[in-house]
Amino acid sequence: MVVGAGAREHALAEAISKSPNCAALFVAPGSDAMPGIRIDAQPDDLNGIRHACRSNDIKLVVIGPEAALAAGLADTLIEDGVAVFGPTRSCARLEWSKAYTREVADRLGIPSPRSKTFAKGEVDAAMKWWRDLAVPVVVKASGLAAGKGVLVPQTDVEIEAAIKQMVHDTETVLEERLTGAEYSLIAMCDGTRAVAFPLSQDHKRIAEGDRGPNTGGMGAYAPAPAPGMPTLDDLVRVFIQPILDHMNSLGTPYRGALYAGLMHTTDGPKLIEYNCRFGDPEAQVLLPLLQEDLLPILYACAKGNVASDLKPKMFGAAFGIVLASEGYPEKPKTGKIIKGLDEIDRKNSFAYHAGTQKVGNEFKTAGGRVLTVVGTGVDLVSARAAAYAAVDKISFERMQFRRDIGWRARGAMLTSYAATGVDIDEGTKAVDKMKAAVEATHGPNVLRGVGSFGGSIDVSVLKDYDHPVLVASTDGVGTKVEIAARTGRYRGVGADIVNHCINDVLVQGAKPLFFLDYVASSKLRSEMVAEIVEGMASACKVAECALLGGETAEMPGVYNDGAFDIAGTLVGVVDRAKLLPSSPPRPGDVLIGIASNGPHTNGYSLLRKAFEWMPLETVVAPLEVSLADALLEPHRNYLPVLERVLREDLARALVHITGGGLPDNLPRVLPENVCAVVEVDSWPVPPLFRLVREILAMDKEELYRTLNMGIGMVVVASPDQTDDVRNAIREQTWIIGRLEAGQRGVVLR
Repeated sequence: MVVGAGAREHALAEAISKSPNCAALFVAPGSDAMPGIRIDAQPDDLNGIRHACRSNDIKLVVIGPEAALAAGLADTLIEDGVAVFGPTRSCARLEWSKAYTREVADRLGIPSPRSKTFAKGEVDAAMKWWRDLAVPVVVKASGLAAGKGVLVPQTDVEIEAAIKQMVHDTETVLEERLTGAEYSLIAMCDGTRAVAFPLSQDHKRIAEGDRGPNTGGMGAYAPAPAPGMPTLDDLVRVFIQPILDHMNSLGTPYRGALYAGLMHTTDGPKLIEYNCRFGDPEAQVLLPLLQEDLLPILYACAKGNVASDLKPKMFGAAFGIVLASEGYPEKPKTGKIIKGLDEIDRKNSFAYHAGTQKVGNEFKTAGGRVLTVVGTGVDLVSARAAAYAAVDKISFERMQFRRDIGWRARGAMLTSYAATGVDIDEGTKAVDKMKAAVEATHGPNVLRGVGSFGGSIDVSVLKDYDHPVLVASTDGVGTKVEIAARTGRYRGVGADIVNHCINDVLVQGAKPLFFLDYVASSKLRSEMVAEIVEGMASACKVAECALLGGETAEMPGVYNDGAFDIAGTLVGVVDRAKLLPSSPPRPGDVLIGIASNGPHTNGYSLLRKAFEWMPLETVVAPLEVSLADALLEPHRNYLPVLERVLREDLARALVHITGGGLPDNLPRVLPENVCAVVEVDSWPVPPLFRLVREILAMDKEELYRTLNMGIGMVVVASPDQTDDVRNAIREQTWIIGRLEAGQRGVVLR
């Protein structure tokens, strides 16, 4: 018998019904969509379920929902000699009392956030503890709340209100609010040993970007990439086995599913909660991946004799998307006809029913979470495609679901910039190969060539200068234009190309004279071109640079429909005496960082992949603007920031942090025997870069080589002029490192 009626129990019943070891299957109460003979008994109807087991000679009961465990169903059935997959009430206290969980975790030394339990009504004590802790907290009802008894207030005002509300009503646990990705570790336990499934990841909030109130879960996927996390065996050793050993020592062996909700913090994984059953919707994405008979494993756990070397055989990946009713989670509206269930591709997708009722030949909505639509595939990409393809077939009035399920996985699968199709090393090789050929064309008037930020040509006929030097830069916006094309927002990328080129000549001390542009597209549209050029014109006006016009090209067959590209050339001028670097940087010089305002025009092949599964209009914490706004912020022009520094000859060198980040750009101004040591914690990392750092699997070197991480320009200054430089810049700056003797390069600390 499977006890329960939701999508989790539907998944369990489907898996068990396929077992050759299953002579008959019963469900209590089950649903109209589930296989098995329905028993008219609710999960907490102990006598009704006991009677059904006796009447039908049921040998094994698999308990799905937490309410049945808290009611003591396992205890009742075990007294009758029935094998039960599901812990006793005393063991299940780990779920129905969060206060007990924190007490046990502290006693066993299980890594956890700082926490404190307060009895109902202890509002003043709770407020004092939070204020003394002096960090944000999560406010949790200690008892069962169907996944919705957790408040995650963002501001001090919201925290105060949440504490007053929750502690006034019930026993409450306050926990230090951790940051990081959450993972679900689910193991099947026989009282002594545990058999763990791969990590999965749930999405508890109602809205995309992990915003809005908590729900019972809006989707999940497995296996979840977890870069930097310990191995599955180590996680079981730290978070599962101590519980089994503890319960054994109390004479109450834990038999059933034990679910550890973990958060991967900068200090390693920490325990958020324990659940004492299969997760919902995690079960819906884990069970379809099992490549062996589930029933013998459940029975062995219930009887206390799982094979010590058993490892579940899993294959492929699965995505589960929860379709919910209008008004969920507060006041769901039901009774809506569900269409399209028969149209989904049964080879790699299926629907588990949670809140449905069959009326005649139609299913209607009958709950908050209605369906979990699951797609499977050989990998996460194909599984996600299958899941959302199936979702697109199904509809009911005011259906709500999230389009960003699994969005963190996209970044976690990227271990290098090369994984996006861009090879920084290959680009460097190309520069090295062309350098000799380019330098063969140089005469004595060429002062800077390949490898610098822009070419420099001595043109002494410019009469307003003592010894004028022209500095030129040609560049493109890169794959950022794809986001602009997708969102129909073109003006910013027009400013991008101008400002990027301005900054590239600025690092040689030059001020811009004129700019030429190039726009190419599959099909030119006058409105699009006008908006791009308006962006260029506004950037040129700020820099007192003439926009002389340029070239447009319509190239069908070369660009995809709707795609376009922008490039440009800027020419600036500087007196040769003021050409930077003014003198070779030397050991002891100070690196002064100036803030970027976004990725500028670099790293977008990575960023587009990382956020491929997140709708661009979504606001994702810690961002305070939409993802589109953050990614399309135009590249800064650093000329106004550095004007006084240049006028007063305060900089030894300037470095524009573009493609290659700090590690590849700083060496451009360094002699062979000087290296730069950068302290990466010396400046505050902006929200977008914090988010990227959190979700990507990249190591530090690769990350800082791909993105500017919040520093867009670096001033190299002698120690005795450091204060003068910082005083000349009318915004906050940071000393981010120094130059030392050593092989030319960058050391990130």
